Amino acid sequence: MVQQRQREMLSRQTADRQNRIDRLQQRVQQLQSQKPEGARAQRAQERMLQSQNRLLQREQRAQQGDLARQQRLGLQAPAGRAPAAAAAAQAAERGRFAARFREQATAQTQAALVARQSGWAPRQAWRHRHPAVFVAWLGPVFWPYAYSDIFNYTFWSYAYEPGYWAYAYDDFVDTVFWGGDSPYSAYASINPYDYPQAGRGSRARQRASVSPQTLRQLCGTPDKGVTAWPLADIAQAVRPTPEQRALLDELKTAAAKAADVFKDSCAETYALTPPGRLKTMMNRISATLEAVKIVRPALENFYNSLSDEQQARFNALGPNVGDRSQQQEASAETCGEPKSGLTQFPIQRIEAVLHPAGKQKEALDRLSEATAKGVEDLQKACPNDVPLTPVGRLEAMQHRLEAMLTAAKLVEPALDEFYATLSSEQKARFNTLQQVAGE
Repeated sequence: MVQQRQREMLSRQTADRQNRIDRLQQRVQQLQSQKPEGARAQRAQERMLQSQNRLLQREQRAQQGDLARQQRLGLQAPAGRAPAAAAAAQAAERGRFAARFREQATAQTQAALVARQSGWAPRQAWRHRHPAVFVAWLGPVFWPYAYSDIFNYTFWSYAYEPGYWAYAYDDFVDTVFWGGDSPYSAYASINPYDYPQAGRGSRARQRASVSPQTLRQLCGTPDKGVTAWPLADIAQAVRPTPEQRALLDELKTAAAKAADVFKDSCAETYALTPPGRLKTMMNRISATLEAVKIVRPALENFYNSLSDEQQARFNALGPNVGDRSQQQEASAETCGEPKSGLTQFPIQRIEAVLHPAGKQKEALDRLSEATAKGVEDLQKACPNDVPLTPVGRLEAMQHRLEAMLTAAKLVEPALDEFYATLSSEQKARFNTLQQVAGE
């Protein structure tokens, strides 16, 4: 009873705080849309905008603390509820793009978990002799290593975890409903509130933290540091002719242009609402797709100019993190199966937690249909086999990004419509669906 009263108090507190966050977000948007004339008016607007952003960030941090307390209360739930929570987790894990990788629990899987949990860039993972993984969030940034993944995954797919793209699809859909860390990821343990930690038991899940310096590098200079492309290594390996050197220079120029498109796709704060998270992801995916389109022609021209021997040396580049014969596998054999863990289960949880009725239920039905259609489009983008050339893999990456963006555009209007029908209390519970999923 004490815990129940605490949960009720926290629920009211979260609803009140969400109202304040909504008002602050509206105020920030209004200020951003204004175009004052004169230097003095512009400085006044900037000061006001900074002040409102600080208040907004303070409320968002406080809400994260509320969510953490709610999660701790969920961890302390009576033992009698454990079987129901376990059954819910098992139901959600079925019918996912990465479901089969969870069943293949190996030392490599555990190493990939550590890399993902730590939020490591590919080069950081490789230095620890771990495969690179799909890092969904680093602080407020969705897909933080998209710039490096465009190149590294295309040419060194064997150095990535086999389920890289399967997890990317799951994370993309999960984030809309569950937030930055789905309790039902194929990485997760049976208990939806536990996050497995290799060799050291379990701990509460959380997004990987990020320092201000790392965030500035990821957003301001993505072509430097841990995300830089190793173009010098390519030149050393293939020893290009003067004509090929000119094409490699064109590739360097394209890489720099690709880096520029990422600079405006980083969010400064983590979006706490489902519509906000979806918009953040769409912005990042759009930037990644644009970058691929910039790089692809230059990459094709350079690669096609190489002799067979040069292409072989090019393909041999990369980190030594395991058996190169185990190439990145597409989940083609599971793409045709129903994805109930991604589509039906979150809708069922929304119904159980929010109790929508009337127009709300009709809007939720439309959201369910849009989500199912979006996931169907993702399934169609799974290749029937793994492309054997870097050019082919880059083309496959473009198709997958286009499918993700198409899916997002299908879901966005339905999600906005449903969210607009909710009361403040319902919005607060939807925003924290992961924490209340076991109720």
